[in-house]
Amino acid sequence: MKIRQAKKRDLQKILQNDPAATSAWVVKRTYTGYKALCAYRRAHWCWQKGLKDLALYISYKAKVKTGIDIHPAATIGSGIFIDHGVGLVIGETTEIGDDCVLYQGVTLGGTGKDTGKRHPTLEEGVMVSAGAKVLGPVRVGAYSKIGAGSVVLKDVPPHSTVVGVPGRVVKQCGKRVADMDQILLPDPIMEEFKRLNKRIYGLEKALDVHSCRYSITLDEDNLCPAEVEEFETEYLQKQHADEDKQQ
Repeated sequence: MKIRQAKKRDLQKILQNDPAATSAWVVKRTYTGYKALCAYRRAHWCWQKGLKDLALYISYKAKVKTGIDIHPAATIGSGIFIDHGVGLVIGETTEIGDDCVLYQGVTLGGTGKDTGKRHPTLEEGVMVSAGAKVLGPVRVGAYSKIGAGSVVLKDVPPHSTVVGVPGRVVKQCGKRVADMDQILLPDPIMEEFKRLNKRIYGLEKALDVHSCRYSITLDEDNLCPAEVEEFETEYLQKQHADEDKQQ
């Protein structure tokens, strides 16, 4: 695809998906992600023509101006939306399909252990949320979502959602998740906090009942939800009573 056509599709993608993009004029003059992509497309053209020094210089100037580091040898499709983009890094052998979305702080990098193809491949329609890292020559399947802060080190099947460190696939019953939606991604850290809270309430209740801290054998995994809810209510009531006494 020619540079002009690719830039046009990039612009259309931003206008369609970003409510803050009020006009093409605003995007062209104020969106660092769009500016970085335009510079990349010029640099990539130079790289393909054997003008590697010029390509690297264009890439360097764009990085200084936008805070986005895209190697001119990377292969990037059209209809790409780089939202905010500061801190984004795209390595030399990275391949990105059409209609992908990348947020600030994303790294599409290498592990330092591979040669040749060292960087990720993102198929069509992939979204990589803020701060996520996709490392090594892994493949992220079409229309998959990488949650914020995740670290992906293995291949991801199409239509999947990946969260956590290291990244793990969260099953979505084969259904494609909503485009551009970072809010509905599962939060494994919050789920772990909830699980630990339930176990803490159970332990506190057991300590109160037996009045002995060191002679309790408790099977915490057998606590039923009703018991956990009861423990939580009693614990909160006790906290409120203590606060009232202090006041």
